[in-house]
Amino acid sequence: MSVAIELAKAGVEQGLGGPFGAVVVKDGVIIGRGQNRVLADADPTAHAEVVAIRDACAHLGSFQLDGCTLYTSCEPCPMCLGAIYWARPARMVYACTRHDASAVGFDDGMIYEELNRPMEERRIPTQQCMRNESLEAMELWARKTDKTEY
Repeated sequence: MSVAIELAKAGVEQGLGGPFGAVVVKDGVIIGRGQNRVLADADPTAHAEVVAIRDACAHLGSFQLDGCTLYTSCEPCPMCLGAIYWARPARMVYACTRHDASAVGFDDGMIYEELNRPMEERRIPTQQCMRNESLEAMELWARKTDKTEY
């Protein structure tokens, strides 16, 4: 955890993005590191946890983090939490809470609220179209005999 916290501090000092750092550990060795790089990369998805997951997966040559622990300097936002669940580490450990982050200007509360609203009541207008055409891709996947399940 101390490395994740140091990455968070360094990222702030370097102007990379917000005060967030993360590491992925397997068998006692750090195999992935991440800092919030939203500003540096002009990428709203470049959160520390996502960067660390990408780094660790590249190191492992796998899209899953079997047997790994993700340490993050702050409770993950909804996007990062989704990425963590998709990566399937054995566990996650965090330091600050989302309320600590909110107190310094990083408030994900709106996203949590939006997730509980029906689509038609969300802030970003959303509509569905071309479902039947898109189902063709789903059907291709369902019929694929040499697919990698995940």
